[in-house]
Amino acid sequence: MSALSRELAFQLHEVLKVETLSQRPRYEGQTREDFDFILSAAERLSADFFAPHYAKGDAEEPQFVEGGARTIRETGEAWKAFAEAGMLSAHWDAEEGGIQLPEPVFRAAMAYFFVANTPTAGYPFLSIGAANLLREFGNDELKAQYLPAMADGRCAGTMALTEPGQGSALGDIKTVAIAAGDGTYRISGQKMFISGGDQAFTENIAHMVLARIKGAPAGVKGISLFLVPKFLPDGDAGLSGALLPRPTGHRSG
Repeated sequence: MSALSRELAFQLHEVLKVETLSQRPRYEGQTREDFDFILSAAERLSADFFAPHYAKGDAEEPQFVEGGARTIRETGEAWKAFAEAGMLSAHWDAEEGGIQLPEPVFRAAMAYFFVANTPTAGYPFLSIGAANLLREFGNDELKAQYLPAMADGRCAGTMALTEPGQGSALGDIKTVAIAAGDGTYRISGQKMFISGGDQAFTENIAHMVLARIKGAPAGVKGISLFLVPKFLPDGDAGLSGALLPRPTGHRSG
């Protein structure tokens, strides 16, 4: 057993006592053996597909070729293996295709990938976060359109938040959203530092973009979150976005 495995086992079973979660309806029937199996699978997967190309990925960084970003072959292979193992959606509800893996166990499993290859792990980790946002705040149409592809690895996800000259002042963003009259918005602006912002190993990328609806109040209270796909459902690339409501249901503007 590796040092990481020993530490995770101690934290999960001795400190957090995750087995007790099985007493809750959501995790009923799940056992320590189930949790250990997931962790063991994550360890093998990270060792086989993530760790071997850590140095190569550092030496051969992504390139912008013919209008798109290109990564080394192994990055896409790691993504495919991660997705096929069900890791992108293991913590989702059963009716969504997940196995309702408890969050502490899921995050412990993710530790293996982070340790094995932080840059490559960034692609699925960001996608998991983007999918979580969509699951929580997206409407039924958006969920039906994007979540299945984000679960099986056909679609990745990013966070498009920071802008040139913005610094840490989130309220100063200049990206603007204008309603198109059909429930979507036209997004205009510039974002930067977008990890995983482009690659060629998924069919689509769902960008979670912060923007201000035209006429919304100044400051952070006037900011909204949009899903802006690399490719629109009709197959065209564009800057059309769909609004994800605030947690309170309020829409600025």
